[in-house]
Parts: sequence; C-alpha cells; structure tokens
Amino acid sequence: MEAWIPITITAAALQNVRSTLQKHLKGQLSNNGATLSRFLFGVPVVLVLIFGLRVTGTRLPTPNLSFLITTGIGGVAQILATALLLYSFSLRNFAVGTAFSKTEVLQSAIFGLVILGDQISWAAAFAILISMCGIVLLTSHKAFRGGIFNISAGVGLLSGALFAVAAICYRASTLALSEGGYVERAALTLGYVIIFQTILLGAWLVWREPGELKRVLRTWRISMWVGICGALASFGWFAAMTLQNAAFVKALGQVEMLFTVLVSLFFFREVPSLREWGGIILTTLGIVLLLLWR
Repeated sequence: MEAWIPITITAAALQNVRSTLQKHLKGQLSNNGATLSRFLFGVPVVLVLIFGLRVTGTRLPTPNLSFLITTGIGGVAQILATALLLYSFSLRNFAVGTAFSKTEVLQSAIFGLVILGDQISWAAAFAILISMCGIVLLTSHKAFRGGIFNISAGVGLLSGALFAVAAICYRASTLALSEGGYVERAALTLGYVIIFQTILLGAWLVWREPGELKRVLRTWRISMWVGICGALASFGWFAAMTLQNAAFVKALGQVEMLFTVLVSLFFFREVPSLREWGGIILTTLGIVLLLLWR
C-alpha cells in the first residue's frame, strides 16, 4: 500500500474529530474565535514535532521565496475557509454542512490543472460529474428555496473553493522545497503556516473582537484537543500531498464524510433526509471513483 493512503485516512479521521470539537465551541466563541483555537493550540504540537526532528539529527529544508508566498496564500485561504465552514453549520446540519465544503476535492482538481498542471482523465472527470450531481441533490432540499443560488449553498461552495486553494498552495509549498523527505517538508510547511495563521488571526481578534482572545484561552480544555487534532491532521495532509496529487489526496479524504454522518447521527442526533442521504451517497461515490480512476 502506498504511504499516502493510510496517512490520508488518518488525517481525515483526526479532522473529523477536530470539526466535532469545534462545533461544541460555537456556543462559547465566535466563528473567528473557534477558528483561532485550532491554530493557537496547534502551535505547541508543531514545535514539539520540529524539535523532535532536530534532536534526531534530521536536517530541515531551507525556505525560499516561492515557499513563503504559497504558504502565505494557503494560510489565509484556510482561515477564511474554516470560518465559513463553521458558519455553514448554523445554516444546515453537521453532515450536510460538511458535505458542501467537500466540493473542495472537485475544485482542487480544477485548480490543480490550472495552477500546477496536474492532469485528470476523462474517467476522473466523469467521477467529478457524479459528485456534482450529489451536490445538486443536496442543494435541492426545501430549506434551499433559492436552489443553488442562495446564501446556504454559496457559503458551503465558497468554503470548498478556499480549502481547494489552500490545498494546492500547500502542495506547491512542499514541492518548492528542494531538499528533505516528505516528513521534513510537511513539518516545515506546517510550522510556517500555523504560526503565520495564529499571528494573523490573533491580531484580527484583538483589533476587531476585543475580549474574544481571552474567551478562546478560557476554553483551553476543549481547544487544546482541537489544536492537537487539527495540527496532526494538517501534518498528515501536507505529508500526503508531498507524495501525491492534491486532488487525489482530498478524494480519498472524503472518507471523512462517513465519519461525519456517524457523528451527526449519534452525537448531535441530526438525521439527514432521504434526499440529503442520496446527495451524500452520490457525492461520496463520485469521490471514490475519482480515486480509483486516477
């Protein structure tokens, strides 16, 4: 089995745990505060990881201008995408809100082709079409009377687009490093990204939401685990995307949808309608076929 496959599945599971914990924070923090929790409390995890590599004598790659630019763009895109994802939870239930953001994989294939020249086959394009049918089915729920052209669908789709931009940028960042294995490249990329995101979003909260930073710190018992799971999940994504096309990594990562449905059912008691179940199944099927036909 190729290394990126178990790495991606583990990252998807950790990301699902992180999202579940962040939803619990929604009642205590603003969208930006809940978003900061994953970055702020993830910094210690990254520092320990980098320190461990240095102690074992591992040499980290040297950053260059392309690396710094792509990590910066990716970091900002991920902040905006995460905030939009949390906002979408208040518009639909947990499983469906996450499903909308999963258009990320479809958009990653497009952005990857345009930006990095990553090619996809006609079979893969057909798989993407199946997934888009699933998304249309999801947006046809009676709560979305405006069809796909309404705020609920727009927030989810925009979140997915920004997550796709972040994924492509992170893959570009790891590929821009001319030395080191995939572990070292992923660790360095994660270190730069998460510290940059913490400083940027922290400064925004101090300026625009006075007192929110203190509230984030007061939720440390939950936020600590959000940070740990978030940092480890990001490390897994970066490592996998160093080894494989970002669209394929995100395609396999759709196994998170299965975890999400289980969490929605058993923890939040949110039962999707038959139409929503159909949309989730079609979306997931298309993603699986995209992976198989890569």
